[in-house]
Amino acid sequence: MVKIRLRRTGNNNNAAYRVVAADERSPRDGKFLEILGWYLPRQAGDNYKLEMERVDYWLSKGAQMSETVASMVKKTRKAGVSAV
Repeated sequence: MVKIRLRRTGNNNNAAYRVVAADERSPRDGKFLEILGWYLPRQAGDNYKLEMERVDYWLSKGAQMSETVASMVKKTRKAGVSAV
């Protein structure tokens, strides 16, 4: 099954994440299918961006979201932002 989840990048004590579509069997920082956005937890204000068209595509194919990604998608839909 495909999961939409976070993939850690960045340095020690300065984490950054990419939102990716990946096979659920692959490790957190391993192989992925597509990059769908990014998330910077230490940045104030707008600290994430998602390509909603591609997120919707993967959801239509049966992908499941992690809790963190689901909350970002919910916030994005509430704000009315359609795409990057």
